[in-house]
Amino acid sequence: MEPSRKPLNVLVKQMNSYIGVTLKNNVEYRGTMIHCDNYMNIILDSASEYNGGQPVANYGKVLVRGNNILYITLDLTQKKEQINNYQKGT
Repeated sequence: MEPSRKPLNVLVKQMNSYIGVTLKNNVEYRGTMIHCDNYMNIILDSASEYNGGQPVANYGKVLVRGNNILYITLDLTQKKEQINNYQKGT
């Protein structure tokens, strides 16, 4: 796998983007990713908590521990651009 397509590298390229982080307990946090480390620990700014798709609470900064993450939803506009570039082979 090319280094630029490894999951951590893709995630780091989304720095300062609005993302969604779904945890193993089905709680989701949405916010602007301001930091990510090698363990995929993520810091979100202006974060909101969602449970069952419904907003539960608003927070300032939230640290999400990487081993609790089920999946990450990237910014949709950038995701679409990445898919188009991948299909073009760039």
